[in-house]
Amino acid sequence: MNEQERKLSVLAEIAKILNDAGVTWAVGGSLLLYLHQKTVTFHDIDIMVCEKDAEKLKEALLAIGTLAPPNTNAQYKTRCFYEFAIRGVEVDVIAGFVIVHDGQAHNCPFGPAQIVEYRIVDGVRVPLQDLADWKRYYTLMGRPEKVKMIEG
Repeated sequence: MNEQERKLSVLAEIAKILNDAGVTWAVGGSLLLYLHQKTVTFHDIDIMVCEKDAEKLKEALLAIGTLAPPNTNAQYKTRCFYEFAIRGVEVDVIAGFVIVHDGQAHNCPFGPAQIVEYRIVDGVRVPLQDLADWKRYYTLMGRPEKVKMIEG
């Protein structure tokens, strides 16, 4: 099993737990680009979650991983950000996503309407966020290389 397959196996494990717990969530970030074949690699698993489900998700993932201490970044005013390590894979959980761009806070809430499709990973249904949302997020974050991947 290569590194990407190992990470996808962890994703499937997470998906089963979150789906069973009734959490509203979706994959975002570089893993979303990977699942759309916009890139050949991804480094971590980015999970977007409804704010109302953030605590339920945290409790569910604590059963299989460890939570890192809070790490703040001035570019984001996200209301809820958790970093987990699960089987050696970094998993970032974001709820109430807020990106600061040119001194202005841009609210990027996640809800069921942002789930646009599903993929089956290791036999488990995985919700995906819209690439168009991530094009906007990457633009606001000043990540033109990611925007080009989405456009390409």
